[in-house]
Amino acid sequence: MNAPATKRSWIPYAAIGAAVLVIGGIGYQTLTREVKAPDVTFISIDGQKISSQDLRGKVVMVNFWATSCATCIKEMPGMIDTYNKFKGQGLQFVAVAMSYDRPDYVLNYAQTRKLPFKVALDSGGDLAKQFGDVAMTPTTFVIGKHGEILKRYVGEPEFNGLHQLLQKALASS
Repeated sequence: MNAPATKRSWIPYAAIGAAVLVIGGIGYQTLTREVKAPDVTFISIDGQKISSQDLRGKVVMVNFWATSCATCIKEMPGMIDTYNKFKGQGLQFVAVAMSYDRPDYVLNYAQTRKLPFKVALDSGGDLAKQFGDVAMTPTTFVIGKHGEILKRYVGEPEFNGLHQLLQKALASS
């Protein structure tokens, strides 16, 4: 036989419901929070300084790579095609060679492959640290017009998905 319901029998259920709402709200905020790209200055292989502040208002791809990385070399033609496809719409691209990559190898690779985008050296590893301790190559960041990281790819990206993301980001205001 069941005991008669008391007037306060709903209180444990209300407390559980409130806890679920609070936890859900925190989870939603965590998932939707924009992560800003770090404020950095890239030094290109031709000595040009490129500040992330100068790139605000533009969609930017930052690709950490190395000449000794087989996947980096494999994806580079796709990166070139992606840049060429979207540069007319305002896409900026900086390929950052990792600190362990010899500058003469990077320069040779960029010249012989006629890389159409900016190539920078991360001689001290500071850029990789500021982008969240990038250690695996290739790692590519897509940064929105307001400096927010839209996506981080570790390994070769699926280029159709990348192109859809870039189209959407470039069309936004």
